Amino acid sequence: MSPETRVWLTSAEAAAYLKVKPRTLLKWVREHAIRAYPVHGIKRHVWRFRREDLDAALGFVPEAIPPAMLNSSSSSVVRVQ
Repeated sequence: MSPETRVWLTSAEAAAYLKVKPRTLLKWVREHAIRAYPVHGIKRHVWRFRREDLDAALGFVPEAIPPAMLNSSSSSVVRVQ
């Protein structure tokens, strides 16, 4: 099954889709800027993401970054004016 047809994305796949580092993506999860779903039954935090939620966080335009994400000082996103 190709990544385009998968319902659930791993942190690495979601970060690649958003073109950010996985660490940045997980920071956004902690800040509640992006919806993530925890995988239960393991000791450490493992998250899964839906492409629809990632698109919604971006305002349905994958090239646009929500302002809440741009305000982060440790974000890997650069604002272009």
